Amino acid sequence: MSDRIDPTAMYAMHDALRRELAHLDRVSTRGDSDARHVLATAAGWQLFKKALRAHHAAEDEALLPALRRSLAGNPEVLALLEVMEAEHAALDTVIDAIDAALADPQVDPLRLGDLTDALTTGLAGHLRHEEETVLPLLQGALTAEQWDHFGQVHAQRLGPDGAVLLPWLLDGADEPTVEKLLAPLPAPTRAACTDQWVPTYTALNRWAPGTAF
Repeated sequence: MSDRIDPTAMYAMHDALRRELAHLDRVSTRGDSDARHVLATAAGWQLFKKALRAHHAAEDEALLPALRRSLAGNPEVLALLEVMEAEHAALDTVIDAIDAALADPQVDPLRLGDLTDALTTGLAGHLRHEEETVLPLLQGALTAEQWDHFGQVHAQRLGPDGAVLLPWLLDGADEPTVEKLLAPLPAPTRAACTDQWVPTYTALNRWAPGTAF
């Protein structure tokens, strides 16, 4: 197995998701009906969902199967990977329930608050669980080719919205992390990101109502 696996991008995604959970928590704990309007019309909720679903879909498609093949002789790890997939599915269910509540103009604000709290608690727990149990397995279980394949699938999943999701991912990251994430990109893409995408994203007040696109 290679020792070249660098989980920087994985941790950057987790950090970005935690950042957005903090925004979600602030919006949903206001305790009034405006929280429904904000979530229903804010770009922040859309971007959060797109990024989370792309991330988990890439893990389900490319990362967890590779770990399952490599660690097929370890039943405890195989059970752990099944738990990861189940946690992904459970989070999708909560997101769907939130969207259904947002589509209902008569939704009880307490119901919406309970759902967003379940998402915040569930995702925070999942990220912590993955970091403590799955990410330590990567270095010894995956080849560089398998890790690169996961990165390619992840990029493809984000691809259609890359012009906004890449700046979203970089938001708040330190300089070494930004450099590592941008380094593999073709020069024209890096230039577009720094010269066009990041300024456009920075100007977007993504958790303000009426910013959805």
